[in-house]
Amino acid sequence: RERYVATNRFTVRDGKDAKFEKRWATRKSRLAELDGFRWFHLMRRVKLDDDDPDYADPYNYVSFTIWKNKGAFNAWRNGEAFKEAHGGTSLTAFVGAMVSSLRVLKGAPRPAFYDGLMLQALEGAWEPTKTVGGWRAVEADGVTLLPTEAFIACNNFAVNPGMEAAFEQRWAARESTLKECDGFVAFSMLRRDAKAKGHGVAPLGEGEANYVSTTIWKDRASFDGWRNGQQFGKAHGEGKAAPQGGKGAEGGAAAEGKPAGGPPPMWARPPSPVFYEAKLVIASPEGA
Repeated sequence: RERYVATNRFTVRDGKDAKFEKRWATRKSRLAELDGFRWFHLMRRVKLDDDDPDYADPYNYVSFTIWKNKGAFNAWRNGEAFKEAHGGTSLTAFVGAMVSSLRVLKGAPRPAFYDGLMLQALEGAWEPTKTVGGWRAVEADGVTLLPTEAFIACNNFAVNPGMEAAFEQRWAARESTLKECDGFVAFSMLRRDAKAKGHGVAPLGEGEANYVSTTIWKDRASFDGWRNGQQFGKAHGEGKAAPQGGKGAEGGAAAEGKPAGGPPPMWARPPSPVFYEAKLVIASPEGA
């Protein structure tokens, strides 16, 4: 494990996106001042093309926080800063936060935690973020969406039991040229922490993704440049189609699920790419 990543998945009601983003923009948090904090962004799920099929799950927003290690994350979750950020400083504040959530969300948030493996980060790719008291000072009116500050490409893998070591070995052995690409910021392979506990944490469901490749790009144009360039062909095997119609999340033919020669399949279903616009990026001086 090179990093520890905490996510929370949200189903935001139709027409409530801007209000949801405003809640994040105006919340109180000391996140950037905490020991072990590395990176944060709020992700709004998007399609690459308007005619792409709908995503299978309802989670259209995800909060994404990178920590130096699990110990740093646990120190935050068990400390006063966590209570402050989640409206737990008093019963009145907690009730107010719950009522506000019901107005914009369908159902409760669903947290998921990951070990961050195979980290690649380009030094100096992102300037450390200026914060006020540990959080961004951003104007938000609850009507207009916040500006998009980065583009995130993910690929979800449901690796079969017993094949985890082979899957990780295959990824570790890949030749990556991401650091040579304009607009590349960071990459990591996220391995679901099945032992994680806490409020709202559910066991990993059958066929649910237990690995997620995650690439942070400066913008959509940088991602498109990689997808349409030679590096994409090298990463996915020259002349071979990427999963899901070649949409370009990291991890295509070079990470095939059924190796030649007859070993058992590596995953339970084809990889599924997901794409996001990132808002409210907070980068530490150390970067992602």
